[in-house]
Amino acid sequence: MFVLKRCLRRPLQSSGRGNTPLTPPTRYIWLAVRYTWALPATAFGLLFLVLALCAGATIRFVDGVIEVAGGRLGRTVALFPSSFFFVAITFGHVIIGIDHVILRRVRFHEHVHVRQYERWGVLFFPLYLASSLVQIVRGRHPYLHNCFEREAFARTSLPRGDT
Repeated sequence: MFVLKRCLRRPLQSSGRGNTPLTPPTRYIWLAVRYTWALPATAFGLLFLVLALCAGATIRFVDGVIEVAGGRLGRTVALFPSSFFFVAITFGHVIIGIDHVILRRVRFHEHVHVRQYERWGVLFFPLYLASSLVQIVRGRHPYLHNCFEREAFARTSLPRGDT
């Protein structure tokens, strides 16, 4: 657990080598590794993307990430129990939001989650769940006190609880 805490506190680095600039071939290799490592989560997000498209959503590509929003997504998500409600959710390199205006507002927060998927890959699912369960056991809020959410809020100007 100590190793996990130490890793979670490490700043995100796009190249994995600090501030050292990468040569173009190395940059492309790192990009391929990051996308491949997050691919299982992205595939899961693509399943939701198909459902969202059936609900009338539209797709945009922003900074290497697929954003899908609009249509009847807002009305559909409003039917979820309050503990499952969201305005945007990220699965790998797919961000699903209730509309594109809200996605624009929470984009930087959600892109922190994209980087977390690139760091943790498919392990992000159980780690996120474990962090939420630990917060519940501690009597804290499973979303607001989740270590992944705290990192995302810390890296953006978004007020806590706004996503």
